[in-house]
Amino acid sequence: MNLDQVELVQSSWPVSAEKADGFTSAFYGHLFSIDASAARLFAGADIHAQRKKLAQSLTSFVRALDAPDQLLPMVGALGKRHLGYGIKPRHFDSVGDALLWALSDSLGDQFTPELRAAWAEAYALIASVMKRALERSTVATP
Repeated sequence: MNLDQVELVQSSWPVSAEKADGFTSAFYGHLFSIDASAARLFAGADIHAQRKKLAQSLTSFVRALDAPDQLLPMVGALGKRHLGYGIKPRHFDSVGDALLWALSDSLGDQFTPELRAAWAEAYALIASVMKRALERSTVATP
């Protein structure tokens, strides 16, 4: 990500974060509608608590986008935790789609092609670190 993209993501997130309940509802609603296997992973989960965790994680990630020494370990640890939840690398595509969809929904006309590209780049970075952590955890687990 370049610095302009980091700035775009960081300056746009507070708008969605202010509407965190609606944003996270839209996110999970879209995710579950496009990926039944992802929906099954949350079958027994407290979705209200999960939505709160999502908003908190996104806030932490967005704040740390310009501080890789903070961001990478945080995202890597999250990736390792997701191994125990049954997450597969293919789920990252659905999550990325749901994230961009929910951002578009919450930001409306403010979600310009440039902002969409910046968020897509941010998500690609986070997803790649999480996938790598999943892969390493899978190899390390007998």
